[in-house]
Amino acid sequence: MPTATKEARVREIKERFDAAEAVILIDYRGLSVKELEDLRRRTREAGGEIKVYKNSLTEIAIRELALPNMDEYLQGPTAFVFVEADAVAPAKALTTFAKEHQALELKGGFVQGRVVGADDVKAIASLPSREELIAKLLGTMQNPLRGTVTVLSGPARAFATVIDAIAKQKAA
Repeated sequence: MPTATKEARVREIKERFDAAEAVILIDYRGLSVKELEDLRRRTREAGGEIKVYKNSLTEIAIRELALPNMDEYLQGPTAFVFVEADAVAPAKALTTFAKEHQALELKGGFVQGRVVGADDVKAIASLPSREELIAKLLGTMQNPLRGTVTVLSGPARAFATVIDAIAKQKAA
């Protein structure tokens, strides 16, 4: 018989999964309290939030939400990194931290409706951020316009150069 506390916790997990754009699962065994606090701080700064839930309650919530099965990743101590926006920055923060602290293990996750493995999370971390991609796109869109303006201003610039040369010649 489920208790009211467990039912509330399952509801909370379901709400978290519904609101999240991505959920990255990590194994935090072997990290000290200070290291775990540092990981939480870095993840929060990158746009993610770390929560620890019981695997059995998470399995129930996933089943009730009709999400793909994630049982293979829900073995042993698991912390969940919930990301409500762009998953690249928190993934970068986690992979950087994992390189610095061998105890942290990326298990996998759930990104945009798909279950992904640890290698996929590392691949996401290697992507440029959303802001960088937008800047590159805008730069690419501006290049033809910049070229057109340069070509169209050529005759006016040449005319101005000729007038300037004539003015200097008359002054001399």
